Amino acid sequence: MAVREHLWPVTLRDMRRDDLVAVLEIERRSFAQPWSRAFFEKELTTPFARLVVAVEEGRAGPAVVGYTCRWRVTDEVHLLNVAVHPERRGRSIGRLLVEAVIVEARDTGAAVLFLEVRAGNVVARRLYRRLGFRDLGVRRSYYGPGQDAIVMELRLDPR
Repeated sequence: MAVREHLWPVTLRDMRRDDLVAVLEIERRSFAQPWSRAFFEKELTTPFARLVVAVEEGRAGPAVVGYTCRWRVTDEVHLLNVAVHPERRGRSIGRLLVEAVIVEARDTGAAVLFLEVRAGNVVARRLYRRLGFRDLGVRRSYYGPGQDAIVMELRLDPR
């Protein structure tokens, strides 16, 4: 008999400074060159930045399981960072986070949303394509020697 793990509800809210311990753990486990605490603290005070966390309600109380960081620059939105805790991947939390950025961008009249993704991150690239993003180009060695980035865009129709 297979045992199914209980899936707790996930909600999104603005990131707070007291989320940084959990966010930094996710960052460290997700990226070879993680952002620093100082970088996240700076983004939290940047007027054109918005950071959002995915919070999973659970038996032991709420836990941060993912996050995004985006910039709004004129009529463009730049998705700088999105990550989900490795133990929570495959549950559509990343999709929920990215869809929230898309909805906010559309609702606020943005014309386009940009992001860069590691060329080798097939799972993320597949998600972005399913959400309507298209490849624009390649930034060679963007993430370090031999680690190219694919620049992607999503043209937005205002609602």
